[in-house]
Amino acid sequence: MSTAVSFPLGASTTLAELARDPHPRLALLRAHEPVTWLPELNGWLVTRRDLALDVMRDSATFTVDDPRFTTAQVVGPSMLSLDGTAHTRHREPFAAPFRPRRVHDGFAAFIEQETDRLLTALEPAGAAELRRSFAGPLAVAVVTEALGLVGTTTDTVLSWYDAIVRSVSDLTAGLEAGPAGPAAYAQLRDAVEATVTDRDASSLLVSAAERLELPEVASNAAVLMFGGIETTEGMITNALLHLLENPGQLALVQRDSSLLDGAVEESLRLEPGAAVVDRYATRDTILGPATIRGGDLVSVSLTGANRDPAVFTDPDRFDVRRAEARLQLAFAHGPHHCLAAHLARLETRIALQRLLERLPGLRSDPQRPATPYGLVFRKPDALHVLWDTPA
Repeated sequence: MSTAVSFPLGASTTLAELARDPHPRLALLRAHEPVTWLPELNGWLVTRRDLALDVMRDSATFTVDDPRFTTAQVVGPSMLSLDGTAHTRHREPFAAPFRPRRVHDGFAAFIEQETDRLLTALEPAGAAELRRSFAGPLAVAVVTEALGLVGTTTDTVLSWYDAIVRSVSDLTAGLEAGPAGPAAYAQLRDAVEATVTDRDASSLLVSAAERLELPEVASNAAVLMFGGIETTEGMITNALLHLLENPGQLALVQRDSSLLDGAVEESLRLEPGAAVVDRYATRDTILGPATIRGGDLVSVSLTGANRDPAVFTDPDRFDVRRAEARLQLAFAHGPHHCLAAHLARLETRIALQRLLERLPGLRSDPQRPATPYGLVFRKPDALHVLWDTPA
């Protein structure tokens, strides 16, 4: 029996729909075809949370180590595209600064300083597009500081990031990637090499180079840098959008700033910065209702899993006091759980707190509404806001 007959909902699901407004379709799939075949994807899509966890925990059956893995096509092998002992060897040299106890001590003061610098420049205007004038530059500054990359500017790093993310997104959508992504990565690799060979530098890149070859340091730096920029820019932008769209929840946070942590988790649940993670079956296996063949693409919808009504009551509602919000899977799970998740959370919390403190009457610009968009990385193209300035 053909997969189109076995999985009719999957057969009628388009990538355009999943990029534009995925939630109604994902709810339908989760209820009726929780593992389904998408002809447009030429792979399986997993939308139920328990099955998503099964895939992400079992790297022996569902691996990232496959020549089709798109990020590796752009930057080469890294912790993101390796499993087992090779994955551990690539990941461990970068892990220490991102452990929970070290994140606050190592980064809070820098994040506060950079946040205040950006807001001081924006404050007098009473209006701004915050994704690219605030969230993006903050994310770039923090990840550049975390890696200890020398001799670059925020604008340069943002230009690299744009080009590399575009290449990865094009490849994921089955398109041919242009030369801009590889060219940007070559410039990043040069910057990493300059950092590592600077005898006066003391940084995470330098210490990683004691255990990894230079191309390995560069590929992992690219993954950390662009993962850190992409997810954190999206986290800040999406979280602020959720608050501004839900005035009652915003009022709760403004009365009690301890609810900011809940707001961050709930926003991650509703719109994870990375909507899907890809794996490849290493052997024939059964997953829920599906018989998966060795070599098949298995794409886990973190967006779908995060609105599973079996785990999250009234799953489409934004609730900063939701007790189970921490069960969201926005940072993935298992061996490839996001290395810098604690840093991203800290950065987003500080950013939101400072925005609400320093920009009185902060609100969306009604003339320029914002909506998250994207098949792989979901956030608004722009977030235009207004606030009150002294008369």
